[in-house]
Amino acid sequence: MIRIGLYSEDRTLYPLLSSALGKDFQVLLATGEDGMVDLLSKDGCDVSILDLHTIYGSLQERIGCSRRLIAFQVPSLIMADDGLRSTAFELVRMGAFGYCRRPPSIRDLKTMLSRAFENSLLKHQLQSVQQQLEIPVSCDAMIGSSPAMQRVYQLVNRVSNLNASVLVTGESGTGKELIARAIHNLGARTSRPFVAVSCGAIPETLIEAELFGHEKGAFTGTVGAREGYFEQAADGTLFLDEIGDLSLFTQVKLLRVLQQMEFSRLGSNRLIPLRARLIFATHQDLGKLVAEGKFRQDLYYRINVMRIESPSLQERAEDIPRLATHFLRHYSQVFQKPMETIAPDALAMLQSYPWPGNVRELENVIQRAIILATGDTVRAEDLPLNSQEENGGELGDVVDIGEYQPSGSFERQLRDYKIKLAVNAVRDHNGNKTLAARSLAISRAYLHRLLRLAEADPQFEQELRDQVIA
Repeated sequence: MIRIGLYSEDRTLYPLLSSALGKDFQVLLATGEDGMVDLLSKDGCDVSILDLHTIYGSLQERIGCSRRLIAFQVPSLIMADDGLRSTAFELVRMGAFGYCRRPPSIRDLKTMLSRAFENSLLKHQLQSVQQQLEIPVSCDAMIGSSPAMQRVYQLVNRVSNLNASVLVTGESGTGKELIARAIHNLGARTSRPFVAVSCGAIPETLIEAELFGHEKGAFTGTVGAREGYFEQAADGTLFLDEIGDLSLFTQVKLLRVLQQMEFSRLGSNRLIPLRARLIFATHQDLGKLVAEGKFRQDLYYRINVMRIESPSLQERAEDIPRLATHFLRHYSQVFQKPMETIAPDALAMLQSYPWPGNVRELENVIQRAIILATGDTVRAEDLPLNSQEENGGELGDVVDIGEYQPSGSFERQLRDYKIKLAVNAVRDHNGNKTLAARSLAISRAYLHRLLRLAEADPQFEQELRDQVIA
């Protein structure tokens, strides 16, 4: 049944239409503009009929009233006699669905009402599809609206409330951890812990104890019991990054946990149920590693239940302006150096560069550009992409922060600047490295890397001694 909202001061029109339109239509009468607004705003009708002839006021006032009612997301038919025909057509140009003569032909009116209703349904369906393709709120850390990213958003939404394992693949620097966090944030576990572990950053001799935990005296040097990452994740999400770096021995241990859904700490026989949802990630081709005998085939099948490919920056080049602007705003605050915009020539250079280091490289380049810029705008000459001759590398080559550069070089200055930020952040938070990392919007592991560099550099030796960094 199609609900018709009728705005008319003609008392004979309501019973006439209610009877003539038949059982497929329900006519709802509204007297006065306020009554019609109330009907439209509360989704009380599917189509509206505005009787232009009987609306009170001058012609200009009637037109104004009709325009206000047309603005609602309900298709409107303008009913008018021949004397107001031109006015009715003008309202149609302003957004009304159509015009019908007064008195109406019931057959024609039924046809127009049905078409208006079907048109409205199609619009709502289209809006629903568009909303599903839009970035969800919990994915707001993932920037981009390219087709490649839209596919990622759709898959994230589909798997967020499933307990199945997810494998996130893609080149280094594409944001695989952001995808894992989006899955966690969109699902029912969002209020529970999210524990991220880089398997490649843990020595082989410690990986088992780090993942599963240990009891006091389980091995030399242990002074007490410790929860592993599986326990720390509890009912939340455990994200195991660079899963391809695990040794075959550790892969066997992990496979057993996935099969039995339980584990035990080192030095203990007590079985602990696995409650966390597991998400894995790698930049390596696991299929190739399986063929080479470096990765267990049974474990590969176990973790590859649902796969999400994180696109390279080259595959989503249309997202570069938004990403660059985001990094500009973020790091101008971190470096306390206000920056407003990126010049068109600089933006064109960013879009034409192949980005072998993906989003992480773009982030690095924007940081350096902010430091080099003299005004409030990043220009082409500020981008390190065009400084390959003085750096002695290929175009846009990004040197890792851990590499030691000759004294006075740009890379050394950038390295020292980041170390200084890390040292100061730890000092400002009284040695709390978790809060320090959070204040810089970097991972705790990355903060530790910077602090280790500081410890190895005589330039920072006195500062570290003064601040007593553990």
